Amino acid sequence: MPAVELTTGCCPRRRWGKSGLSIPVVPFGTQGFGNNFGPVTDEEACALIRRAVDLGVNHFDCARCYGDSLRKLGVALKTGVIRRDEVVISGRLCCHSAAKWGFYGEGKADYSAARAIEDVRDQLEILGTDHFDAMLIHDPSDSDATLASDGTLAGIKRLKEEGLIHNVGYGMNPHPFHLKVIEQGDIDVLLCFSDYNLLRQTAAEDILPAAAEKDIGVMNGWSIMRGMLTGTPVEKIVSRDRWLSGSDAQRAESMRLWCEERGISLLVLALQFCLRETRIHGNPLGNLNIEQLEMNVAATLTPLDDATLSDFAAAAI
Repeated sequence: MPAVELTTGCCPRRRWGKSGLSIPVVPFGTQGFGNNFGPVTDEEACALIRRAVDLGVNHFDCARCYGDSLRKLGVALKTGVIRRDEVVISGRLCCHSAAKWGFYGEGKADYSAARAIEDVRDQLEILGTDHFDAMLIHDPSDSDATLASDGTLAGIKRLKEEGLIHNVGYGMNPHPFHLKVIEQGDIDVLLCFSDYNLLRQTAAEDILPAAAEKDIGVMNGWSIMRGMLTGTPVEKIVSRDRWLSGSDAQRAESMRLWCEERGISLLVLALQFCLRETRIHGNPLGNLNIEQLEMNVAATLTPLDDATLSDFAAAAI
């Protein structure tokens, strides 16, 4: 693949549905600098964040459960590494368990409006800003509870009325949950994950058409399947003894070898495949360092011909 020159603001952009926000096609998933995938100092995070903004990757999708990333993004804002008016920030209200702030743990999450309001206000203080451009209810196990009259969605809608949140939505996987909140929730944006990539495209069967009908902004998580679709040998990401016949890991490795034989970048193939789905507006990626960031942006700018995609589809890997 030919080298691509990276210039200021070069990352392609799309309108994020009815939010009206212009976002890069690869928003920055802040878990990348949250220490979950390797240590990242505050100084390294700030340099990475600044480089991202310079390239046009100025949408940061953050969550408390993304390691130490929320605080680091706050450092970049509070120290002037980035200005609030040059970035888009979407946050998450984690609903994994009964643990503090819905972190991973045991028990049922607190789905009350009061908890949602307290959580968002605290996150704003950590970031040192006065609003979120969007807030997504993250991984609820009970969608009905979030939709209750005094539930999570009601709480963030109150904050929307106050101007502390500009758009509301959900970030989760179960398709029935997505379809329910699209129909009942009066939401602006959503994030689905692990269901639109080279391995599977089930989001196109129901979530994408339902969201498009209501002009809901869509982010597509796991477009590169947590690194398995980047061209890195998959055994470096998932140990080979965990591979099952027909598993994602096995298929991803077969895709890597198919690309390697033809001199094609699997990362380019994976991202360009997702970019052809115009009902998806952003594919968040968690960049660990500037090198990864620049490779990902370059992949969005590298053209891929129809014949390559047709050959890949015909291979039925």
